[in-house]
Amino acid sequence: MRAGFPEFRLGAVLATSFTGTLSERFGEPVERIPVPHRLIDWLAVYGLAVDSCSLEQLDLARELRESVHAAATASALREPLPADAVRIIGDRSAGGRAAAVLTPDGQRRWRLGASSVEDALSVIAADAVDVISGERDGKLALCASPTCRAAFFDASQSRTRKWCDMNTCGNRQKKARFNAARRGPAGAAD
Repeated sequence: MRAGFPEFRLGAVLATSFTGTLSERFGEPVERIPVPHRLIDWLAVYGLAVDSCSLEQLDLARELRESVHAAATASALREPLPADAVRIIGDRSAGGRAAAVLTPDGQRRWRLGASSVEDALSVIAADAVDVISGERDGKLALCASPTCRAAFFDASQSRTRKWCDMNTCGNRQKKARFNAARRGPAGAAD
């Protein structure tokens, strides 16, 4: 990873991991793709290597990210999906020329046409369609951290995960509860 930028929060589900490139939405937001080369870095981590990225393409990516977040949040809350978000996700999904290819070891990889950001975004959008439409075994949920509230895909057996990431939000909340319990009730005499 490049020095001077926050680490990526990586997950197993492409679409919800992409929404995690902006975290702490209800606290002090942390933008993890503030410049085009950080989007290039993030895409490479997920096997969607692109050669270059313009500021306009970064804006398209952020628009898709926010649309996926809005639609995933609505789905998790069992609310109607925002029409603009649905349109943007559909447009990005249809706008690429990416192809799924099978590797000799039986893995799926993506082949991007001319290694373009638009093709990579189409893969993310298609993944969002699968996740939000219920095509995958699991459910969308929202992080229990009041400053985060990230949408994540819960594929655990019980479907009761509370945190988008146990190593960040979960640990932070558990530490806060532990410290509060050590202090005891407010105003208690020693």
